[in-house]
Order: sequence, then structure tokens, then C-alpha cells
Amino acid sequence: MKNFLLKTAARISLFGALTATATTSANALTTEEILNYRGADREKVLTEGARKEGQVVFYCAIIVNQALRPIAENFMKKYPFIKVTYWRGDSEDIAAKLTAEVRANNLVADLVEGTGVGEAVVQAGLVQPYYTPLINELPEKYRDPRGMWTPTRLSYFGIAYNTKMVKAEEAPKTYEDLLDPKWQGKLSWRIGSASGTPLFITNLRLAWGEEKARAYFDKLAAQKIVNFGSGSARTLVDRVMAGEYPIALNIFAHHPLISKAKGAPVNSQLLDPVATTAATMVVPKGVRHPHATMLLVDYILSPDGQKVLAQAEYFPSRLDVAPLDTIAPVVPGKAGVTENFVSPENLNKYTDSSEAIYQEKFR
Repeated sequence: MKNFLLKTAARISLFGALTATATTSANALTTEEILNYRGADREKVLTEGARKEGQVVFYCAIIVNQALRPIAENFMKKYPFIKVTYWRGDSEDIAAKLTAEVRANNLVADLVEGTGVGEAVVQAGLVQPYYTPLINELPEKYRDPRGMWTPTRLSYFGIAYNTKMVKAEEAPKTYEDLLDPKWQGKLSWRIGSASGTPLFITNLRLAWGEEKARAYFDKLAAQKIVNFGSGSARTLVDRVMAGEYPIALNIFAHHPLISKAKGAPVNSQLLDPVATTAATMVVPKGVRHPHATMLLVDYILSPDGQKVLAQAEYFPSRLDVAPLDTIAPVVPGKAGVTENFVSPENLNKYTDSSEAIYQEKFR
């Protein structure tokens, strides 16, 4: 009798376990549960739910032809029952579009990606936390412990110089080198963007502390830096190539290398510490297709998704996916210089006060 009861109990336990597994897939989970699901059957749960949803809408700041379209097409090949609709815009435009949709109670976006978008919309209360196991494959310094964003690609900042006007051996190699009187009136930087002058200032405030950084800014102000306020980040590099400015500060360090490979008279130089930022993905509150959204998050952070970004001349957030050889020299670890990762939180926290320092000392 005892053996019979034990066997019966075992059958009941097994039936209960099987039923619980079936229930996970069959019963409707809340959006929050879907976005943060960690069960062993996560892939199955997400796939079954995405099959019913049938679509996902992606707002993104990456280049369409080289990266955004290939990501969408490759994802749809892997999940042919999901249609990806995307809209490409600058990060500021994406944040504005998302904000307008939320205020109008007419959310369209399921997943949003861009540089500077993440923490801004986090602070505005427009997004919600989510979990992907792929986050554990990224360096810890690039993770958000709150789970509000995940990094897709990195940006390293340095200086660009015209190789016809500035010899490689004479190009500034340190921040102190920028103070040389021979560079007075020959330095330029981009204003009007968080990744321009505020990032340059924030980087040194975080790395050196307020007292040392402010003393340095007092000296740098005497160099009469040209404030460049038109066009995109790439436009200033083009002006350096054209010889309008010998040196540009705080540019995306890979942009000159791309042009250099095509024969342009321009090169990059990293200054220690190198400011690094990350483009991030966030999930808006009220997301309509949570299952498909999480599958897209997983794909973009996977080696396959990151390789698409690498081929499009971006720096993957995964260290096991190498950037193109053309731009690899400005990866701080390869160049032997210190990387100072300015997290989305710090970028958002310090931008206004760094802009105030710029207005005080450099206008």
C-alpha cells in the first residue's frame, strides 16, 4: 500500500509539473511577466506569443541600408511569422516621437533604440524594465542593474586632424597637449548636442573630479575653440578634411578612419581617458507586441545581430564580435588607453551642468 501511494504521488507530481509547463504557455501572461520571463521555456513562450502577435514596430537610429534593413530581414527569416516595421530617425527625433505617442495615448513603437534616448525616456517614465539572458554575455559596465535598457553599440570619442595641416607626430596626444599655444584658434568642436561639448566636459569631470577638470577648462578656454553648430557629427569631420579646421575635438573616433581608408587627408587620435557612450534599447510602457519585442531584443544582442552592426561600421556591445579592421584601431583596449564609459544615467545627469560650464567658459 505504501509503495502504491508513493507511486501515485510521483505520478501526481509529474502530472502537476507537466500541467504547470503547459499552463505557462497556454495561460495569458501580463505584459510585465512576458518582458521579464526567465523560465527554461522562455524561447518557446516568446515564440508562441509572437506567432499570435505577428508583428513588431522598431524605432531606431542606425543607418537603414547597411544595418537596420539587414537586421529586420534577417530577423524575419528566423521568424517568418513576424513582420518587422521600422522607422529611422535621429535620437532626438525618436525621443520626441515616442513622447508624443505616449501623451496621445496612441503608442505605435514596441522597441526604441538610439544614443541618448534611453535614460531620457527612463527619467520621463515612458518605459518599463525587461530581461534578456543575452545581457549576461556583455561586460558588466555596459549593463543597467535596473533592467531599463540594454546596449546595442558603442561610440568612442577622440580628435580628428587634417593630415596636410597637422603632422602625425605633432598631433595632440593628451588633453594637456591641447593647451599648447600653437593650437590657439585652430581647435573646433560641435555644439548643440549632448554628445558634443557637454560630453567632452562630462568625461573629464567624471574622470578627474570637479576641481581638476574646472582648472583645466579655464586653461582650455584661452585656446579660443571654434564653436561649430551646423550639420551632423559627421559634418565637422568633413570640414576638417576640407581644411577649414585643422583639428576637431570630441568627434566619433571612427569617422576619420573611414574617410582615411578612402584616401581623405584625415586621421583620428584618442586622448586618455576616452569618452565612451552606448546606444541603447528601451521598451515603452503599453507595448503592444511584447513577445515579438523580446525576440527582437534577443536577436539584436546575439552574435548574429551584432555582426550585422559590425559590418555596418558600428562597434558592437559584445566583445566577442570584432569591429571591422578599418575602425578597430580606435577601440581603447586595442589602443592601450583608458576607456571612461559615460553611462546613459551620467550622460543625462551631467549634461545640463556641463552645458552650463560650456556657456560660462567657452561662449
